[in-house]
Amino acid sequence: MAGRAKVYVTGLGAVSCLGSSVEELWEALLCGSCGLRPLERFDLEGSPYSTAGQASGIEPVDFAGCGVSMGAQFAARAAREAVRDLPEESRDGLAVVLATNFGPSEALEALLDGESVATGQRRLRDGPFAWDVDHVGDEIGAGGERLNISLSCSSGNAALAHALELVRSKRADAVLAGGYDSIQKVVWAGLSCLRVMTAGKEGEGPRVQPFDRNRSGTLFSEGAGMLLLESAEHARARGTELLAELAGAGSNNNAHHMTRADEQGRAMAEVMAMALRDAGVGSETVGHVNAHGTGTKLNDAVESRALKKVLGSRAAEVPVTSLKGGLGHAMGAASALEAVASVLSLREGVIPPTVNYETPDPECDLDVVSGVPRQVDLETVLNNSAGIGGGNAAVVLRKVSLARQ
Repeated sequence: MAGRAKVYVTGLGAVSCLGSSVEELWEALLCGSCGLRPLERFDLEGSPYSTAGQASGIEPVDFAGCGVSMGAQFAARAAREAVRDLPEESRDGLAVVLATNFGPSEALEALLDGESVATGQRRLRDGPFAWDVDHVGDEIGAGGERLNISLSCSSGNAALAHALELVRSKRADAVLAGGYDSIQKVVWAGLSCLRVMTAGKEGEGPRVQPFDRNRSGTLFSEGAGMLLLESAEHARARGTELLAELAGAGSNNNAHHMTRADEQGRAMAEVMAMALRDAGVGSETVGHVNAHGTGTKLNDAVESRALKKVLGSRAAEVPVTSLKGGLGHAMGAASALEAVASVLSLREGVIPPTVNYETPDPECDLDVVSGVPRQVDLETVLNNSAGIGGGNAAVVLRKVSLARQ
């Protein structure tokens, strides 16, 4: 939008089932690797669902031993990577905006496992979500505003949307923003109740097949995705590299059903259009969509309809990918990790393939990138996300150019 201050991505961090760094994540995505494996963290006790994406390359400390949730440990690891080039003297005003589905679910588990009601009340009253953001803020020496929010599975993009406004409004010159989550017993129990996970088909193990005609459900994973955002003035003053422009964002709620999406995708389409308007660009500029793409029958069809509303006649021509075939659905971390990948796609001109996409679905007649990475000169990437409860969030990322700096 004309006259609006530019906000740039200047750092990235990632922890996922495909590795504990951005480099490992990106290499695995380009190779079409899958990080989904049998879940080993706890006894599944007869659960029909047994496949998940456990964070790789990091050994978190048990909550009972350190008082820090596993998700917060993932977030802190990714945060340290994202701000590693930010000088200590630039961190006094650094704000932190985190988002999550379940946050420190271990605090609830401790109560369910036999803590006294009084102890449980103290744990919950003292604000477990604040523990997480404070842990991350302390780990990176952030002296600015700290906030932890939740917008279900669109949490990562929601954090970026809030951080964008913090920088635009000059409430912060720099913000560390992103999403995180971890798989715990109470989390797995809740996710199992949604009945959106695939147990696999006869003769083959469970896998996520975004936009594929034979898709049968999603699989969940964990981790954290973090992005360092800075105002143009702050970034230039310290001479750092500008990785991408966070040009626009939007969030809304479809107000349709507690767990079921509006089948016409109206609110999902509107949130993408909102993000494009906020960025001051038209849908004709979108060169790639990093889709929510959960691999469930309903979501993928709804998202396809929404993309057709937004992209119009170009819907079948714009390359679309979903990372969830190899990465799984990382809950609060999902769209943040996808935003990290979107930045890298802009910089390197390559789109990772959608793992397990084999048979096109007439209901999802999009240009789904599959098989191998696709080389393409990108200017604008639209990163879309949706969540249980009707929450939607989208962000627009643009290539850095001298003309817009």
